[in-house]
Amino acid sequence: MSSVGSPPVLRRPASRVRRATVGALVTSLAGGLLALSPATTAQAAPALLSQGKTATASSTEGAAFSASAAVDGNLGTRWASAWQDAQWIQVDLGSSATLSHAVLTWEAAYGRSYDIQASENGTDWRTVTSVSAGDGGTDDVTLSGTGRYIRMNGLTRATGYGFSLWEFQVYGTTGGTGPTLPGGGDLGPNVHVFDPSTPGIQAKLDQVFQQQESAQFGSGRHAFLFKPGTYNGLNAQIGFYTQIAGLGLRPGDTTINGDVTVDAGWFNGNATQNFWRGAEGLTLNPVNGTDRWAVSQASSFRRMHVKGGLNLAPNGYGWASGGYIADSKIDGQIGNYSQQQWYTRESSIGGWSNSVWNQTFSGVEGAPATSFPEPRYTTLDTTPVSREKPYLYLDGNEYKVFAPAKRVNARGTSWANGAPQGESIPLSQFYVVKPGATAATINQALAQGLHLLFTPGVYHVDQTINVNRANTIVLGLGLATIIPDNGVTAMKVADVDGVRLAGFLIDAGPVNSPTLLELGPQNSAADHAANPTTVQDVYVRIGGAGAGKATTSVVVNSDDAIIDHTWVWRADHGEGVGWETNRADYGVRVNGDDVLATGLFVEHFNKYDVEWYGERGRTIFYQNEKAYDAPNQAAIQNGATKGYAAYRVDDSVTTHEAWGLGSYCNYNVDPTIVQDHGFKAPVKPGVKFHSLLVVSLGGMGHYNHVINDTGASTIPAGTSTVPSTVVSFP
Repeated sequence: MSSVGSPPVLRRPASRVRRATVGALVTSLAGGLLALSPATTAQAAPALLSQGKTATASSTEGAAFSASAAVDGNLGTRWASAWQDAQWIQVDLGSSATLSHAVLTWEAAYGRSYDIQASENGTDWRTVTSVSAGDGGTDDVTLSGTGRYIRMNGLTRATGYGFSLWEFQVYGTTGGTGPTLPGGGDLGPNVHVFDPSTPGIQAKLDQVFQQQESAQFGSGRHAFLFKPGTYNGLNAQIGFYTQIAGLGLRPGDTTINGDVTVDAGWFNGNATQNFWRGAEGLTLNPVNGTDRWAVSQASSFRRMHVKGGLNLAPNGYGWASGGYIADSKIDGQIGNYSQQQWYTRESSIGGWSNSVWNQTFSGVEGAPATSFPEPRYTTLDTTPVSREKPYLYLDGNEYKVFAPAKRVNARGTSWANGAPQGESIPLSQFYVVKPGATAATINQALAQGLHLLFTPGVYHVDQTINVNRANTIVLGLGLATIIPDNGVTAMKVADVDGVRLAGFLIDAGPVNSPTLLELGPQNSAADHAANPTTVQDVYVRIGGAGAGKATTSVVVNSDDAIIDHTWVWRADHGEGVGWETNRADYGVRVNGDDVLATGLFVEHFNKYDVEWYGERGRTIFYQNEKAYDAPNQAAIQNGATKGYAAYRVDDSVTTHEAWGLGSYCNYNVDPTIVQDHGFKAPVKPGVKFHSLLVVSLGGMGHYNHVINDTGASTIPAGTSTVPSTVVSFP
């Protein structure tokens, strides 16, 4: 939501006495707060349920006084409302609980009268207690009944200011309606685990490939996991929704003397639709010295060591549309050939050939130097902040998930000098999600304190998956897919430290969802620089497998989040595709400060593909195509502007920087459509762009400029698909 036109933040000096009291309370209550933190299993005695959960409010006094500040366990931060009566703050406990009591720690601006209300759905509220003569300080009020959502509904204020709470704590019990969910267990039928003595490995690989080679919108999901050891004579052909991975802590623990192959024979040698697959954690000795990995969007290559070269083009060197390499070592040359764009992060390579449109590198040993616009290389010596994707591995005979440590200004692989830095978490601390699991069960597991491991499958959820606990891992295998039913948001993450989302696909349902993935509630303001939330190989799709709709796909409200490789795609082909059929106005909206995107692919949205409102945002590599199916010029008219920018930085932003950005148009319904520009940003000293380009694909529509009114039109290039470039802006 734009901050243009918002009222100025109104601040008042805090009471000197109140501040001193809070300092004493922090010391005296710290032990109590810790003791009442949610336990990892269901408890019979009342526990603090609200801390770190998603909180929202009717209003805030300013960005520093968000609703989340009243449930963060910090008596030095607070929620404050607008300066008028009838204001509320509510907290989503994540699942229904039997309520015990609530503790409201008021700031000097307290509520004279208010109700505590409960709801199971966040819409239908009932009052469980009322306070009519509040006197400030700390109120401990008795509650009864059950509820998932708890609201303080402020009726009248005691002062001329708003309602202001240091903490809003809700106590009760969960899990009383059923047994505690177990952690760990088997990985289900679609995870194929091999060791070097397993018979018929090649036959199983071939069988699954025959099913998945052209199943672009099918329901099959598979993961091939190779235990540490050496495997000879394999050619693992990887089709749609298929993941291949080693189960060692380091890539060298699992060696395949053979190939992991992606080609495009199913599509007549055209690799531009080789989506949704991945390879990680293996060492390869390719049979002919070069491995072939001809992919396009949503296909990751992580923690791989290729003892030879890597060919990114299909057999016959047909078209290919870009991919992603991270934390990998390629001893030989990477043959880019026909790949239109590619991003490589924190790796070591023996060389790189060809540039086509947009090749971007950060922290890559052996990368070509920046030479944009010709050859079209953009290279950063290091990546500012990164943290590798979590992954499953075997420690002896025990499955664990390794959570790599954060790196700052990193260059080269995380495993070059030995075991990577990070934390190992036993699988027993994960709820292993299998097809048929309900959203209620998944949320129960999260409320118990378990992490989530989604096994390969398709999961319909009729309520939002709420990730409310700091440092929670949600890891998918085999492109596990989550479909929200009845217009719910598929997943929401609280404004807490260190959540890791990785390895799954969110596929919009036929009823419009307002959002599909949210990181933090509105007005999130907590500092997560030391331990950011990361989103890695998490893909979003609207349409293609069937009609789907979502107003905004991904909303990032939390500060310091890292979005590391995502493809957010409004489908341009498949089933359920049409300008209104799979309507999706906005792709990614960033409201949080200090957010970093590395490897951002966002395509085909009806309006803005990316909007950035947070300060100090950074993007390293961006790939975009505008919506092919716009029916006419009027359908994309944006006030006095022709078309919606592929990447827009709001006029309120003072500091932003981005490297290696491309936007392409292919208006195949009405080729006369013209975009005024691909990119839009305020002209300010702190807003900087490097290596931008726009391309008209075969003359099907055009751009007048690259960014704002800067950069040449694509019209003179006609149908030649020659990019118009801007080296730096402003």
